Amino acid sequence: MCDTFVALGNATNDGSVLFAKNSDRQPNEPLLLTHIPRKKHPPKSNVTCTYITVEQVDETYALFLYKPSWIWGGEMGTNEYGLTIGNEAVFTKEKVNKTGLLGMDLVRLALERCQTAEEAVHCITDLIERYGQGGNCGYEKPFTYHNSFLIADYETAWILETADRMWVAKRVESFAAISNRLTIGEDYDLAHPDVVAYAAERGWHKPGGPFHFAKSYSDFLYTKFSGSSERYACAHALMKRHEGKMTLEVMIDILRSHEEEHQLPPLHHFSVKSVCMHAGFFYGDHTTGSYCISLKKGEPLIGFATGSSTPCISTFKPFPLFEAPLSYIWEEGDERALHYWLIRERLHRRLMQTTPEMLAKYDEERKQLQKEIFVLYEKGDLQAAWEKENEFVETYDRLLAAEAGTIHVGNFYFKRFWNKRNRKLFQKHRDFFLSH
Repeated sequence: MCDTFVALGNATNDGSVLFAKNSDRQPNEPLLLTHIPRKKHPPKSNVTCTYITVEQVDETYALFLYKPSWIWGGEMGTNEYGLTIGNEAVFTKEKVNKTGLLGMDLVRLALERCQTAEEAVHCITDLIERYGQGGNCGYEKPFTYHNSFLIADYETAWILETADRMWVAKRVESFAAISNRLTIGEDYDLAHPDVVAYAAERGWHKPGGPFHFAKSYSDFLYTKFSGSSERYACAHALMKRHEGKMTLEVMIDILRSHEEEHQLPPLHHFSVKSVCMHAGFFYGDHTTGSYCISLKKGEPLIGFATGSSTPCISTFKPFPLFEAPLSYIWEEGDERALHYWLIRERLHRRLMQTTPEMLAKYDEERKQLQKEIFVLYEKGDLQAAWEKENEFVETYDRLLAAEAGTIHVGNFYFKRFWNKRNRKLFQKHRDFFLSH
């Protein structure tokens, strides 16, 4: 589960294009901040993605990728040309293949090969046509789906929605949000040449009548229980409220938003209906990483990422995507990226075990820290922003260590859910946690 949204220059306060995404995945799955350099490749070579091998291009572009630790592709990212992409799980009437390209593989392939949003639309649809979508996307339990994509560059943005090899695409006019559902109806700008006939052959569309992609191809049950309707409506309403004056801070606030207002971060509540998603009981997905970027021609590419789960208790830090120093963005395969996420995830679990008074103290200081980080960003001192957050995390991690134990707040199912995952996380990364 995920939520992604974009605001074009006519919807922002400074004419920039703003892009933001929460990645909602299984709670123990690390999401890594990764830098992949520009590379040249031998003629007629191949590249191995998560499950299958595809034909490689002569040269791939440099990119920042926010990726699950075990998957070749990524949930979201930006390349050296400012092209930015995020994907969403969508549930359709088409069967998901046992193997193929994951949506995350398609995100990476397009970022490595394309310079503009429209070019990326054609790249992804060509790859889907040639290789198909498929394969398990789940970390600790199987989870399969088709994909939608929000694709942005310095001037434009596109929504691309798919059902296996069928697809439609729509150009964004001002702002847009996507979630775990098909949203494009009759008003698409591009489409697979057989998308209407294919639906008609299967009885999903009545020939002669108006064709509606989402109504024809959506799986009603999975889509409804994904909670995507509420999350999509929330993100869209908040963006509409700020249309014409959208800022990075507003985008980040939307990433932190919940279905209901709470005095404190709702660490003991679970719901698939919040943009900032909290897992528990049947709701197995959790926001494991968050990303936001402002795209403006002539200005450096500066991303904002949490590098951690649960954005309502995390801080967003600015980092240069392709200029030294890269600070806390590591090359692919560097274990420091995993360690960075694990330390912050341990803090998240310890905050779930502390008192409301301590959580309130932490939250107040975190809010103040976020304000200081934005000041440092305006001054151009990005390294200091990361160092201040690192010191803050280490301080509270030590402070809460004495209280660490079992989850004792929430209902029976919630406590059982998180205590089990805490044990699994520690067992899988036991050596790291014992040494840190």
